[in-house]
Amino acid sequence: MSNAIERHLGSILSRSWWVLLLRGIAAIVFGLITWLMPGISLAVLVLLFGAYATADGILAIWMAISGRGDHEHWWVMLLWGVVGIGAGILTFLAPQVTALVLLFYIAAWAIATGVLQIVAAIRLRREIRGEWALILAGLASVAFGVLLVAQPGAGALAVLWLIASYAIVFGVLLVVLSFKARGMLKDVAKV
Repeated sequence: MSNAIERHLGSILSRSWWVLLLRGIAAIVFGLITWLMPGISLAVLVLLFGAYATADGILAIWMAISGRGDHEHWWVMLLWGVVGIGAGILTFLAPQVTALVLLFYIAAWAIATGVLQIVAAIRLRREIRGEWALILAGLASVAFGVLLVAQPGAGALAVLWLIASYAIVFGVLLVVLSFKARGMLKDVAKV
């Protein structure tokens, strides 16, 4: 039973490898913009984060819905996407949010999505060869969220650079996973 679930999850990832790639590129772009323009106002950062979280959530939901017929655990990816969209909506509804509240929004989102990514990767460990990238991305998300909760009083510039670094590392790991998933699709086509 468990192998069938893992094969189905692997099948969804391999068919949707390009969605992982887009999510990774979006994270890298978000990180680079934040890194290269650390002086941007908090309002712009709030809107930029809201757009990123919403886009990431929509793409995760698309992956979940496209694979719902393949396995019974599609809801994990759906929940992952709903958490992202929820964080994005909260950000747009309260753009005047303070830096401290924004940090807690981002921290909660990072921890929740990180845990869900780790769960998905564990389910895929026998199905794909690149599951370590998703595990590392999930661990990076959780560590980032915990660090933000532990150090909320850090300076705005340091927080911006931390957010940018996290987004770039997370994005690179998703890009690596997308190419592993794409390779898996090619392997299936050869069989």
